[in-house]
Amino acid sequence: MRVLVATAVPAERDAVARAFPEPGEEVRLPGALLFRTAGGAAVVDLLAAGVGPARAAAATGAALTAAALTGAPYDLVVSAGIGGGFAPGAPLGSLVVADAITVADLGAETADGFLPVTELGFGTVTHRPPESLVRAVAEATGARTGTVLTVSTVTGTAERAAALRARHPRALAEGMEGFGVAEAADAQGAPVLEVRAISNPVGPRDRAAWRIGDALAALTAAFGKFAPALESWKSV
Repeated sequence: MRVLVATAVPAERDAVARAFPEPGEEVRLPGALLFRTAGGAAVVDLLAAGVGPARAAAATGAALTAAALTGAPYDLVVSAGIGGGFAPGAPLGSLVVADAITVADLGAETADGFLPVTELGFGTVTHRPPESLVRAVAEATGARTGTVLTVSTVTGTAERAAALRARHPRALAEGMEGFGVAEAADAQGAPVLEVRAISNPVGPRDRAAWRIGDALAALTAAFGKFAPALESWKSV
């Protein structure tokens, strides 16, 4: 099984890499630099795709295309990293697996409020990972499951946090890359998953309250249990 794990920044990629004890190797592709390692029966390629949905989609798309052209396409694409958690459902240091990957700010502002792009008559706002995969990963890692929002601007006020929760009552976390990764995967027919370790609360920015180290450690621990979860999913 071949898996592509896309993170935003090298620190997240390295946190995932620490879950795999075997030495890896760098693989240079047009538009992408992969770190290839082995996760049991799976080949796991790690990609620091960049920050934001556009960059994540572009880099993930490049890696997916390169793999397809070699005749070895990926069987699964994972968006992984740290992110903000909506209280009280996703406390600091916890893990969230998305059962819905939703872009929160793609649409139009109107006099009556925000309209998602789908209500304008086109586009997509949500990708849904395979239910059996979400269940297998959540059971293996102890993660909570719910909607993970993708935003282009990180939430920094209580008012915006409340507005997002009102529009997306099942939201547990927000990040900046998941929907972009999902769009790239969908374009090539690959299933997608999003995993977020919670480093900060969604709301007013308070850097003293951030727990980035704890979140990265949680990400490493999660991927340490990833291979058995994949085996469980494949056997369904």
